[in-house]
Amino acid sequence: MKNEQSSVRRSFYGWRILGLAIITGGLTGPGQTIGVSVFVDQFISDFGMSRSEVSTAYLIGTLIAALGLPLIGRRVDRVGVRRAMTVIGVAFGVALVGMAGVQGFVTLAIGFVAIRLLGQGSLMLVSTVAVTLWFEKRRGTVLGIFTTGTAIVMALVPVGLSLIIEGYGWRVAWLTSAVMIWLVVVPIARFGMIDRPSDVGQVPDGPKTKKMKPSKEQTTVSATRSEALRTNRFWSLIAASATVGMLVTALNFHQISLLADAGLTATEAAVMFLPQVIGAAAAGLLFGYLSDRLTGRELIPMAMGLLIISLVLAASLTPGVAVVLYAVSLGAAGGAIRSVSATLLPRWFGVRHIGEIQGTASFIDVASTAVGPVVFALARDATGGYSGAATWFIIMPLVAGIVATTIRPVSPPRS
Repeated sequence: MKNEQSSVRRSFYGWRILGLAIITGGLTGPGQTIGVSVFVDQFISDFGMSRSEVSTAYLIGTLIAALGLPLIGRRVDRVGVRRAMTVIGVAFGVALVGMAGVQGFVTLAIGFVAIRLLGQGSLMLVSTVAVTLWFEKRRGTVLGIFTTGTAIVMALVPVGLSLIIEGYGWRVAWLTSAVMIWLVVVPIARFGMIDRPSDVGQVPDGPKTKKMKPSKEQTTVSATRSEALRTNRFWSLIAASATVGMLVTALNFHQISLLADAGLTATEAAVMFLPQVIGAAAAGLLFGYLSDRLTGRELIPMAMGLLIISLVLAASLTPGVAVVLYAVSLGAAGGAIRSVSATLLPRWFGVRHIGEIQGTASFIDVASTAVGPVVFALARDATGGYSGAATWFIIMPLVAGIVATTIRPVSPPRS
């Protein structure tokens, strides 16, 4: 009886899990496009490679990495967040050490496989699952906070890496990243993470939320991955998420060149990552809040609208207000779809197999980010510039948004 009373008085651990997951998610930065982008020119100059060759190595590495994510998601479901994150953190650090020793195209592609699988894919996946398992009725709002927090932490990564590269070289920057992962992520995983609320006698959302109304479309049945894959809801969401992943990654990968064509210097173009972070943060919070109140057939078209706005602006960029609005809308599109996707998957399909389902979704998302830079570069060559390429790609979010309006509503919760 005494232990039960102690458990009731114990503060809800979900908020601690959220804070720690924000840190671990943000520190996937060295494996994300935003982190890799600061090394691209270093690879070109040191290895005598062309930009297309670096893009191709990135494509190969990311595509191969994506293949492992469904398996990673399944393992997270089986062994739990704490154990999975610990192993992934150690391995990610080793992969970053390996990046410090790359010597050319082949080793660069192998390095990209490792950091994309373990950083962008696995560590972000397990961080998202950690938060998902601790919240239910206010999951959208909390995942919006998670998306915003990770975007803010991640935005600091390229700044820090750039400073290290300028002072000590790009190889030291990779080694420093590895040490940071081992000193921060691994201890968080080992000593800070708790797999599920039931492991410590708690419930999702905490004890004071029993009277809260469930989110719209909230299911009470956990679907398997194969069951989820047979629904139009899953594929409508994934089509939208992959569209954003592909185009936002493409535009970020070519940002320096894209904005140079618009009349900005390299430094000014790099600064435009900051408005993107602001847009991602604002949209992450807003769409997280809306995700607890609206359905997928409403949320997804709204996110696609933000991407359409950014592509329209990209097609006619000029220095000044237009380029800032472009950066904000591009970041907002990414922040919006991340919050929506992270909320809708557990809402529609439950949490028992969420790691495996999220892993499959991440596989497609990561694959889309792999092809984005190359496809956009080819479109630029075919149309004669970034303006023509951006115009042609408007069709993708337009179609994804229209398809999302056909999503069939989920049955209300069972009594």
